[in-house]
Parts: sequence; C-alpha cells; structure tokens
Amino acid sequence: MTVTDLQGVAGTVVLPDDPAYEDARHVYNFMVDKHPEAVVRCANADDVAAVVNYARTSGRPIAVRGGGHSVPGFGTADDAVVADLSAINHVEVDPERRIARVGGGATWGMFNEAAGAHGLATTGGIISTTGVGGLTLGGGIGYLTRAHALSCDNVNSVQIVLADGRQVTASPTQEPDLCWALRGGGGNFGVVTEFEFELHPVGDIYGGPLFFELSDAEAVLRWYREFEADAPRAWGGFPAWQIAPPLPFVPEERVGEPFLALVSCFNGPEAEGARLLEGVRDVATPVAEHVGVMPYPALNSAFDGLVPRGLQHYWKAAFVTELTDEAIAAHLEHGPKVPVVNSTMHLYPIDGAAHDVPKKSTAWGHRDARFACVIAGMWPDPADNERCIAWVKDYYAAIAPHSQQGGYTNFASPDDADKVRENFGGSFDKLRRVKQEYDPENLFRINQNIPPAG
Repeated sequence: MTVTDLQGVAGTVVLPDDPAYEDARHVYNFMVDKHPEAVVRCANADDVAAVVNYARTSGRPIAVRGGGHSVPGFGTADDAVVADLSAINHVEVDPERRIARVGGGATWGMFNEAAGAHGLATTGGIISTTGVGGLTLGGGIGYLTRAHALSCDNVNSVQIVLADGRQVTASPTQEPDLCWALRGGGGNFGVVTEFEFELHPVGDIYGGPLFFELSDAEAVLRWYREFEADAPRAWGGFPAWQIAPPLPFVPEERVGEPFLALVSCFNGPEAEGARLLEGVRDVATPVAEHVGVMPYPALNSAFDGLVPRGLQHYWKAAFVTELTDEAIAAHLEHGPKVPVVNSTMHLYPIDGAAHDVPKKSTAWGHRDARFACVIAGMWPDPADNERCIAWVKDYYAAIAPHSQQGGYTNFASPDDADKVRENFGGSFDKLRRVKQEYDPENLFRINQNIPPAG
C-alpha cells in the first residue's frame, strides 16, 4: 500500500510537492519543524479509517491533529501520515436534552458559539482556538471546572476509529473500559471523530482580568488561596503573571510592565460577582481592569490575540495540593521575570465539582490536586529560545518541590516523556492494560505515550 492509495478519500491529500504543503505541515507551535509524508484533511470518519489502515499496513507513523495546539506538536511528525480532523468540525446542539454532538476537529470557539446561542456550555479551556478533542481526551480544565468538573467528565459517549480500522461507539455501557480510558488517557487509544457532551446553563458571566502591582502580588496570592477554598462553585478564575499588552483599559505608561493578574469568571448575577471581588480590592487596588458582564464565549476567547499560531512554545506543568507559603515565595521570585507579553503562568483551580467525581470513574489520575499550574513559555522570535526556555525551566525547578509528582498531560513538553507514569497518576497501570487490548502494537504513539501492558 502506498500513499497514492489515499487519493480516493473524500477529503484532500496534501503531499510534499503540493503548494499547500508548507502550511499544512506546520502546527500551532512553530518550534516544531517536521516534514510528514502526507497530510490528509479528512472529511469524515471513513477517511480517518483509511488513514489509520494505511499507517498500520505501511508501517508509517500516524499523527492525529484536531486543533493542532499540542505543545510538543503531536499533530505532525517526520515521515508520518497526518490525520487532520479540522474539517470534521460539526457542533449539533440539542437544547432540550442539553447535549451537544461535536466533531473531533472542532475548536472550543465553535463549540461555545453553538452552545452559547442556547445559553449552554460545558467546561472547555481558556483559548477558543484550542481543539475540543485534544483538550477533552487529556482531561479538560477551564473556567467551569469548579462548577461542572472537567471536560472529560461531561462526555457521554464517543465515536472512535480504532487501530484496526474499526469504527465503534464507546460509552459507559458500550466498550466501558475504552470509554474510561478516553476520559483522561489522551490520544493513546484511537481517533475520536465525534463526542457527545452534557451541557449546562451558562449565560452571561461576570468576569475579566484585574492587574495588580508586583508589590501587591504576595497579598493577592495569599488572598486567592483563602478565597478559592470557600468560593462558590459558580466562580472560576485564576492568578497569572502577565506583561501588560497595549489595550485600552491599560494605562499607556504601564504597557510593557509585568503584573500579577487575577482573571475572574462568575456564572451568576453581576452584583454577587462584584461582591466576590470586594475581598481582593480590600487587599490591593488594581492598576488596570476589564471586568464586567459579558457572554461566556467572549471571555473564552479574550486571550486569543496573545497566542496566535506561529509562536515558539515551551511549557511545564505541575499539580498542586496546597498553595503553601514556600510555593508562593517561588512564584514571587520567578513570575515577575516573565520574558515576553505572550508568556505567562496560570494557576487553575481544579477542586469543587472535579473533586466530586470518583477517582476510579475516569482515567484522570489527579483528583486530589487542588490546582494545576502551567508555566507557558510562548514567544515569536526563535532568537529568544534559550532565554525563554531558561525562564520556564528555572521557574519549574523552583515550584517542583512544592508540587505533586507529575503534571497535566495537556501542558507537557516533548522532554517530559520520562514523567508519563507520574503525569497519568494512579490510572497508569490500568491505562496500560486498556492500551494492550485496543492498540497492542502501539500504532497511536505520537502522544504522551502509554506503552501497552504486553
């Protein structure tokens, strides 16, 4: 079997001699510079099955690309055949049943626009161009985690193409072990072409960013630690280090300076949302803010402009049980050194409804963590690679002693492959057994890879 056999698919096959190849071979992270054998822009699940069958019979690696946001660039690889799902991007909302059927190539912007038209949503990231599939399979942290758990916790069923080319449904009653593994085990078990999600009432929210002086950062982080422990679950937000971009609400003379930001999202009445933030205003006065009532999809896309496709990316992640004084000191030492406006650190809360889900009901292996920290190095100029990577590594080394073993797989970098057991936590051994059953030859290995038990 040769790549020419794929020319019969309904979608488009992009080969190296095609004018579209140079763009097609790239993913979101331009630090990744790979040359696949072909990029197949799949039109449907049958196309995906054809790509899977080709990879299996030819011995080629297969890379699966949904939104293409994978920091290690798992949506491409040298000499691989790429299953590009971006055209399988339907979002069908049933407002009466509060469910959505979502194609494996859809983005959260597409999801939120369709569901938001009915005043509905589910947990789904903070950047709207992120793919629904990759984020969900790895767990799925977002503004609504405390109220409605992880993205993967809201999955009813999936349509998936397996390593042998079969197309099956996985749900708690059909292929239950596979369904369990897909809810937090990443892209190790097949190519998901459709998800069915539970939806929740989410209308206009009260939220946005507040920027605080570095001199007030310690007081704000200590306030956040205490506030988040007792905050209503309808509140979801996080602290972040951020160089002030040139936006209308930022005083012109402060643009380009680093601040501690607090990003707020409250799914409830404006007056109650404002009251919740009175505590932090008592601790410190914001230098700049853009807080108010807005549609949830607007907040979900608010930071898109800072992270366009084409940046260099290097990230590190850690799960945190408690935000200790020592951990806060490490953040205060390294966070203000954030090198460029695109880079940041976010400290997401993952308690509330995420802790209600029984540990063994999904493959998400860190139900006891209270926060997920990501040090996201992102910058436009490759000449800054050494400097920016050093900031991420130094910051991570400082917080690691105050964190759990392992970090969120969706935030891991290519050099985190040796942490795969810790990253998947207590689910790892069972994940290996499920991998052995559904992908014993490890066809799906361009990912945070779980080796088959055999």
